[in-house]
Amino acid sequence: MAEGTVTNLIRKVVFKAEPYIPQVPKPKKKIPLQTRLLWCGVALLIYMVMGQTPLFGATAPEFDFLQFARVIFASQQGTLVELGIGPIVTAGLLMQLLRGSDILKFDFKKPEERGIFQTATKLVTYVVIVAESIVYAIAVYGPGVPEPYVLYVMIGQLMAASIIIMFLDELIQKGWGIGSGISLFIMAGVAQQILWSLFSPLPAGDGGTIGILPYVGQSIMNGDLSNVFFRANQLPSVFGIFLTAGILLILVFTQGMKIEIPIVSTKYRGFSAVYPIKLMYVSNIPVILASALTANAVFLGQMFWANFNPRNNNAFMNFVAQFDPTSPSTPIGGIIYYITPPRGLEVAVLDPTRAVGYVLFMVGIVVVFGRLWVELGGLSSKTAAQNLLDADVQIPGFRRSNAPVEALLAKYIPSVTIIGSIILGLLAGVSDVLGVFGSGIGILLMVDILINYYTQLVKEQVEVVMPRLGALLGRK
Repeated sequence: MAEGTVTNLIRKVVFKAEPYIPQVPKPKKKIPLQTRLLWCGVALLIYMVMGQTPLFGATAPEFDFLQFARVIFASQQGTLVELGIGPIVTAGLLMQLLRGSDILKFDFKKPEERGIFQTATKLVTYVVIVAESIVYAIAVYGPGVPEPYVLYVMIGQLMAASIIIMFLDELIQKGWGIGSGISLFIMAGVAQQILWSLFSPLPAGDGGTIGILPYVGQSIMNGDLSNVFFRANQLPSVFGIFLTAGILLILVFTQGMKIEIPIVSTKYRGFSAVYPIKLMYVSNIPVILASALTANAVFLGQMFWANFNPRNNNAFMNFVAQFDPTSPSTPIGGIIYYITPPRGLEVAVLDPTRAVGYVLFMVGIVVVFGRLWVELGGLSSKTAAQNLLDADVQIPGFRRSNAPVEALLAKYIPSVTIIGSIILGLLAGVSDVLGVFGSGIGILLMVDILINYYTQLVKEQVEVVMPRLGALLGRK
């Protein structure tokens, strides 16, 4: 296929379809911070209500296909947010991969080109929503549906809910809120899981409560503290509290590590500041992309296993995935076995090869997506140098041109991209294996999202004094 043919085809499709695609309009003027926070709260409230609204006609399936990815997808089984942000992340991942491999060629320096790409991503999101809703409803809930019309209604519910989630995310990203809906929903889901692990009063399988704090109180009253540090069946424990607190401290410490490059304004005499290059320069996007890719791979593996290899007697399928027939959500072999975490210390000890393999896999895939995201997300040395010049600032001792500034940034950005990605992959992998509250990837995402929200609030204050510099310093 001739170079650019696919891109031109995308342009034609977008031009024809754009008038018919519902869009959340951008605000005509900048909205006050308090109002945007209110919109974030409204979007989050709608999402949480949907997360407590059961799917009409749904019966509890034999096992949860997305159990391992519920935190990443911010989803709840058996509710309107069954698919969560999965379709949005999957569509975004697909489009970024197509652009990164030069199959799609768009110049993001031109606003119209960026707009075409965003509209094309939205079209792909619609396609993914339809496909995932149909496949998931038929494969997961189809066998238990008494009448065909109930299945059609269920598919319609999944589609409608996913479209509402897409619009909530767009609402926040367009400037009505702060940050993105995806980040907001993930953060709320992780915080909910942590609070549940700490305070849940519901009974657990070991005779105590699920929440570790009520369980410790019960143990003190019974005069037996032998089981509070470690608990069986991956239940919340005191070890989990210390581990979660330790990971949080490490994340906060590493997020604060940065290289500061002095800059001075060419427009305002006497104004000086620093341009920070964080150790975690790649932010949380590579982890989300890696998790989305892994989640979709495991989901497909479960689908193929359930339909073509339920007895684990197909040699080729055994190489891809094997699951326990008595507990179909538990992988026992194949590639899928090694790319899913053995959650809990006791599980990891039984198969240390799988634990080490999973951590190495997470490090490798996060590094790959980290490097890809730096190039695609406008964070490369070349783009960062141009952003500095466009913000009417320069680095003392360097000519105000792209080449010398880019050369200086190139000494740091590629290195922090690799090092930061390795740290992110290690923290996510090790935390998942050891069983922190909210999952390792969930904790990592929550901390990064909270720090990004703090950065956004700082940016709001800077922009009052110097708008262009505020926009620059607000970049990740």
